[in-house]
Amino acid sequence: MVRALLIWLVLLLFGATLPASGRRSPPVFHQAVEIERLVNRAAEFLEERGPGAFTEFRQKGGGWRYGDVYLFVVDMRGVVLFNAAYPNREGRDLLHERDADGKQFHQDFIDTIRRFGSGWVDYMFPRPGQSVPTVKWSYVCETRVAGAEALIGAGVYVE
Repeated sequence: MVRALLIWLVLLLFGATLPASGRRSPPVFHQAVEIERLVNRAAEFLEERGPGAFTEFRQKGGGWRYGDVYLFVVDMRGVVLFNAAYPNREGRDLLHERDADGKQFHQDFIDTIRRFGSGWVDYMFPRPGQSVPTVKWSYVCETRVAGAEALIGAGVYVE
């Protein structure tokens, strides 16, 4: 019991987290709450405006995109409907795409939505304008695009 408590305390002190209610939580960083708010607001906006919201999501400095933070939308089959920083990914079925560590992160996004409705997923992905993947944590939540089930997300690079 004491050993388990000590391990938990060490993990907590060094920024790792234990799953809350089975959901993966991001490491402790100041942007987590900000990212969750952004994505949840964007989900509501997308449901109200439909795909027309993508134009506003794409604009830098418009409140939806800033620094390395940008929104992406994926349908529940793994097709990328929108990606503000990487528009060349749009329209592509990336369900089985693997990151540098072999993780099928689009599948993880969908699994998180199906199990919890929202949550955090970690994976390796390059920052906009770079080609070398780095650790990224993305928050995703369920939404609808033109009546169809989808997910919307945004993340933070932690390295």
